[in-house]
Amino acid sequence: MKKWQFWLGIIISAVFLYFALGGLKLGDFWNAIKSANYWWIFPGVAVYFVAVWVRAWRWHYLLKPIKKVPTRVMFPVTCIGYMGNNIYPARAGEVLRAVVLKRKENVPISASLATIIVERIFDGVVMLAFVFVNLPALAKVAAFDSGFLGNIQELAIIGTGIFLGALVVFLLAAMFPKTSEKIILWCINHFMPKKFREKSSDIMLKFLEGLASLRSPVNILMVFFTSVLIWLLETVKYWFVMHAFTFSVSFFALMLLNGIANLATTIPSAPGYIGTWEAVTKAVLMAFNVPGAQALGYAVVLHVALWLPITLLGAYYMTREGVKWNDSMRAETNENQEAA
Repeated sequence: MKKWQFWLGIIISAVFLYFALGGLKLGDFWNAIKSANYWWIFPGVAVYFVAVWVRAWRWHYLLKPIKKVPTRVMFPVTCIGYMGNNIYPARAGEVLRAVVLKRKENVPISASLATIIVERIFDGVVMLAFVFVNLPALAKVAAFDSGFLGNIQELAIIGTGIFLGALVVFLLAAMFPKTSEKIILWCINHFMPKKFREKSSDIMLKFLEGLASLRSPVNILMVFFTSVLIWLLETVKYWFVMHAFTFSVSFFALMLLNGIANLATTIPSAPGYIGTWEAVTKAVLMAFNVPGAQALGYAVVLHVALWLPITLLGAYYMTREGVKWNDSMRAETNENQEAA
């Protein structure tokens, strides 16, 4: 909590919460929360857990060239990672699951992190695809007078360039491992202090091993289509939760919301993406003529439905596996987070 990044995230979340609450009567918001039919949450949570299982399978698939770890083993570790992202700052859950997998299956942390970064790049590409599939609807959102969102269409184009650029770099590194190794070692030997060269070289070479699954076009297509399935399943959850409220928008509008809201979670914020999620979700829904109180009520309920069940399940698995968030675990996670 002493790190400046943590306090910066708190400030950013507070600013976004200010925008989320702007122009609303709290009584209207509370009525939207009270009148919701919460039975719709249960099928939404069930579909979400299916999506998490598919995520675990995708991770198992990416790790196969390094070590074959069954999906049933990857699922608890994936849930632990979600829990970490939800309660620790700076998406520490991504590194936490690599550390847990190292302790359980002796998979090198650098190799795990490589597969996790590949996951996130494919996720970003798919989320941006959801945005661009709905370009006509996006034009409405881009013109919406929410102020702080700015021109979402322009931001989406910039984001597409970043994610596709990163994907190309990773694909080239995977397809030409020897050349990549030479380039990395040259950079380390010329720009890294001597005392860090050996350790850095070892980390980077193991990181390259983690990209092995991207050497096959079939594997790339498999990971891409799996990523599409994951995000479609999550959108189905959005659809179920929407039925708890009185408004209705199209499934394509929810795809657009899914893409924009999850891209917004990359903005530094308090743990659990508090504020950024609510403000962006409310703004997108209001662009589709959903009343502000209903839009914010939906944003809060959906956020809780996304956050609470997986966090509790992750905490359960962490306890069951005997993994403790002690000083050694914290130090190992922080060390690898800084390296990543």
